[in-house]
Amino acid sequence: MAKRRGLLIILSSPSGAGKSTLAQRLRDWDPEIVFSVSATTRAPRPGEVDGREYHFTSPETFKTMVADGEMLEHAHVFGHFYGSPKAPVEAAIAEGRDVLFDIDWQGAQQIRNSSLAPHTLSIFLLPPSIRELKRRLEDRGQDEAEVIARRMQKSWDEISHWDGYDYVLVNDNLDATEKQLKQIVAATRLKRIQQPDLTEHVRGLQSEFEDLT
Repeated sequence: MAKRRGLLIILSSPSGAGKSTLAQRLRDWDPEIVFSVSATTRAPRPGEVDGREYHFTSPETFKTMVADGEMLEHAHVFGHFYGSPKAPVEAAIAEGRDVLFDIDWQGAQQIRNSSLAPHTLSIFLLPPSIRELKRRLEDRGQDEAEVIARRMQKSWDEISHWDGYDYVLVNDNLDATEKQLKQIVAATRLKRIQQPDLTEHVRGLQSEFEDLT
């Protein structure tokens, strides 16, 4: 069977639209998918481990990495820097492993403008309604009312960039959206550009055909 190149799978959405849950379900479906561990300048939350949830670093170190071209994408969100180190991503896709990104539209745009753009699949998740989005944020019980208000204010800015993605899914049913997400990934893996051995295979077919004729 022909080898394939890995994909950069980008999932974006406003907070509360189901992005993190669907990202985890995608990895449960295929454990070979590597989750891109971002670097951040914010402090670890209770239970978070450096190198697992994030690479926690200082603002000075982060800025140096950006200046040295070591970040595939980066952004400033809620007073902190976030970014995706480039080296592990390049290594993974060269080995034929998909890399999953849980990032916003700014990061998605930077990746789509990078040298890895041909191997990028971007998907945006929309909530069924703004009222439902707010309910989900409140039901999580993770944030104070002030933080939820800020996330709601930011949600429309996120949603306004929906048309910059390859696919857009309305997540009104988690199981149905999961099924659609898997179908999209499976189909994109079969694109010609993701199968570097196809050219050699076709040459072999041509040689075989010429031998027969």
